Amino acid sequence: MIHSHAQWGPSDQIGAGNLLTVDKRLAALASVRQGRMYDVSHEIYMGAPYMAPNQTPFLMSIFGSWRDTIKRRRKTGAMNDAGTNLERIEMTAHVGTHIDALGHFSSGDMLYNGNACVDVVTDWGLERLGIEHAPPMITRAVLFDVGGASHLSPGQTVTPDDLKRAADAGGFAVEPGDIALIRTGWGRYFGVDNTRYLEGEPGIDVPAAKWLIDQGIVAIGADNMAVEVLPNPNKSVMMPVHQFALAECGVYLIENLALEELAAARVYAACFILLATKFRGATGAPVRPIVMV
Repeated sequence: MIHSHAQWGPSDQIGAGNLLTVDKRLAALASVRQGRMYDVSHEIYMGAPYMAPNQTPFLMSIFGSWRDTIKRRRKTGAMNDAGTNLERIEMTAHVGTHIDALGHFSSGDMLYNGNACVDVVTDWGLERLGIEHAPPMITRAVLFDVGGASHLSPGQTVTPDDLKRAADAGGFAVEPGDIALIRTGWGRYFGVDNTRYLEGEPGIDVPAAKWLIDQGIVAIGADNMAVEVLPNPNKSVMMPVHQFALAECGVYLIENLALEELAAARVYAACFILLATKFRGATGAPVRPIVMV
């Protein structure tokens, strides 16, 4: 398979991040009037939902404690009993609220912008398209509240028409450089009823992703595990939105967002800030995105 879709040149590694212009950043920051902040992330902790077998549970333990460090320091002659607590963490970068790197998904043996998996994917990370290349995202976010008073059902597809109606209700039009936040209502089960949260989810399919991307969306986020509808109505495909957005279009996906407070406040267009930790070669990163008004 030969990918010739990239519009930013053969060496590009940031995809739709190219749409995050200085003007877009300044406009988003200038829109902040009240200084009010909405944290749209979940905590990452042992017991957070994960999709086995590809994803593994989050594990954290205290690797160095106050007892051990005080004892060691006393042996060196220090008598002020300065105790240190340090943890050791084992996790996939795709547990909790996180962003997918462009190298997270392939279409066959090819990644975004003509990068062959065999040349890029190593046992120790990605040689190209890792999350360290994702630019800081300071731009306008637009909230598509399609969940209604409660939530949509697992396997329920969010269509382009659903998004258009939500945009009309929110009083906004999508602009290049925006980030789309999709509230299905499913996020209410994150960490509350993980079995239910993981049994399937409402979300977009490729037509809705295409509608957003055609208008210049940089990233698509949702209050579910995978942004896209699970299971897909077409039983012959799995995760086609990931393939289309990441591998074909260079558009980022942000998963496990907490959007209930934002929707309750009816904040439909506002300044959005997300910075991904620069884990070199990683296929994603935990994030703590915020919305400011």
